[in-house]
Amino acid sequence: MEIIRAEHSGFCFGVQKAIDKTFERIDEAKRDCRTTYTCGNLIHNKAVINKVASKGVCMISSLDEATSGDVVIVRSHGEPKEFYDKAENYGIELVDTTCVFVKKIHELVYKAYLDCRPVIIVGSADHQEVKATNGWCNYTAIILENAQEARDYAKNCCVNQIPLVVCQTTIRRELLDSIIEVFDEAAIPYEIKNTICNATRDRQESCAELAAKVDCMVVIGDPSSSNSKKLYEIANNNCKNAMFIQDISDLELKELYNYNKIGITAGASTPEWIIKEVIASMSENVTANVDHNPMLDFMDDIENSLRLPRPGEIVDGTVHQVMDNEVIVNIGCKKDGILQKSEVTLEPGQTLVDLFKEGDEIQAKVMKSDDGEGGILLSKKRLEMNENFKELAAAQANKEIISVKLVKSVNSGVIAAYKEISGFIPLSQLSDRYVENADEFLGQTVDVEVIKVDNKRNRAVFSRKAVLVDEKRKQIAEIWANLNVGDIVEGKVMRFTDYGAFVDIGGVDGLLHISEISWGKLKHPKEVLNIGDIINVKILALNEEKGKISLGLKQTQPEPWSLVGSKYEVGQVIEGKVVQIKDYGAFVELEAGLDGLVHISEIANRRVENVSDELELGKLITAKIMEIDVDRKRISLSIKALLGDEEESEVEATEE
Repeated sequence: MEIIRAEHSGFCFGVQKAIDKTFERIDEAKRDCRTTYTCGNLIHNKAVINKVASKGVCMISSLDEATSGDVVIVRSHGEPKEFYDKAENYGIELVDTTCVFVKKIHELVYKAYLDCRPVIIVGSADHQEVKATNGWCNYTAIILENAQEARDYAKNCCVNQIPLVVCQTTIRRELLDSIIEVFDEAAIPYEIKNTICNATRDRQESCAELAAKVDCMVVIGDPSSSNSKKLYEIANNNCKNAMFIQDISDLELKELYNYNKIGITAGASTPEWIIKEVIASMSENVTANVDHNPMLDFMDDIENSLRLPRPGEIVDGTVHQVMDNEVIVNIGCKKDGILQKSEVTLEPGQTLVDLFKEGDEIQAKVMKSDDGEGGILLSKKRLEMNENFKELAAAQANKEIISVKLVKSVNSGVIAAYKEISGFIPLSQLSDRYVENADEFLGQTVDVEVIKVDNKRNRAVFSRKAVLVDEKRKQIAEIWANLNVGDIVEGKVMRFTDYGAFVDIGGVDGLLHISEISWGKLKHPKEVLNIGDIINVKILALNEEKGKISLGLKQTQPEPWSLVGSKYEVGQVIEGKVVQIKDYGAFVELEAGLDGLVHISEIANRRVENVSDELELGKLITAKIMEIDVDRKRISLSIKALLGDEEESEVEATEE
């Protein structure tokens, strides 16, 4: 079976630049301690998005969720002009990773808009790149997704100025040609700027060319990626068998055994490590399942018919003579067996004389049928290897874990030593994460599963990944077994969302909803928490089947109303912040989760028509507690009561 990768596949220049700039910013963020966000998905690939999130970069849906001093990464698909204007007004620093080809389109569209020229965008109206481009002409562009929409436009077109036609960078050239053909037939004047990315064109042409030559075409990409879906469409049109996968978890390996030639391509937002992982997994599994060549059995029969023992055969013999460096063994044929010292396992200081005596019955494995001097070379070590292979076969059958030492790095994996056997661990089975270079593992002794044993060919294949995955599964199962609703556990804040924070509670993540963080009201979790904070949380709900855990932080602290009687009393003067203004008064926050009401009649010593004329949100005020109703959870406050006290004091001072 042959696996062929398309000449042009994977990350394009723009996406690679976006990823590089993002990770550079992540490193800088660690030094300047500033919060970093991406506004929307950086690129259309879930694996990359998750990797960025694991580095502490949160995703927001608009600039309104960021504050002055924050850093926001502009995605590779670009943003409308108003986005940049708002960032400047808000004092937000932008790291612009917009693809240079997309940025060029923005410049063309903005110039046409300033010249009062109409703009036509050929592409998908729902695609972020098209939305952003439309924002550079104040959302006045005509968006055409197909030839029919172009015909509808042509029927009602009334052109005063020649429109500028630009394209979404990832569309197929055939779409642009079909729309231009409609314009030409309707004699509509236009100025065309073919802004389809060259990398997109090369990737699509390369896909079509390869798909026509192979039995099966595999397209790797995220389901949300427009250019990946177009590649699958091209593959489907040029090859009878086409597959669209996101990563190796979607790959049906059994289906591939029916094909002799398999083609591989990937979308512009597909990371290289996912492509390599898919190819490695295909190669390994296909090789592992190739049927045994019957010709080898035929050759074995021929060799078995010979009188002399062949290499690899196990023979019984009698020790004829013991010398310093070798043992002569009678193995019952016209040639003697020669057992050299290097082929015997000796303890430190031990000699052949200590181990063998004339007349001893021994067993050994044939290395060579003729050593050039009329002898047959034997090995005790190789025989021990045979026993070791039996141990491996038993371990494979019983799914037992064994320990091996990683001794040498090779192109596609590492050599692992088990007693006298040198086995192989493919890179894809070395870890539960993608491994680019195996050198970091050399010298380690690790636990592995035996996944293949071939004694005849002296081959053994191990998997460390299987052990790690099983350990993680058991660890997670053990964690779940020890979790109970109502438990208070320690956790680490890992990442934020608009609706809360995810907290690692010892190997599994739980959701701390924004409503369960504080007794008071929050707009975003970062008002109270920071990434990396160690906090105590209460388990509110468990759903092991769905893997969901609901957590609460405010439940670990006293409910404010339970302490009202001991902290507050009628007549007490308090200071609080105005948090809500109504027609009938203003609510003042005494502490998180505890508000009091200043009725409109208690704001001043005069009639107040409009509360907002006297008070404003966020203002700190001083007021007097007039009434506490614990049953109804109400506290009545008065600013006027304090104003009266102040006026009496002033009168007394004047009289004196």
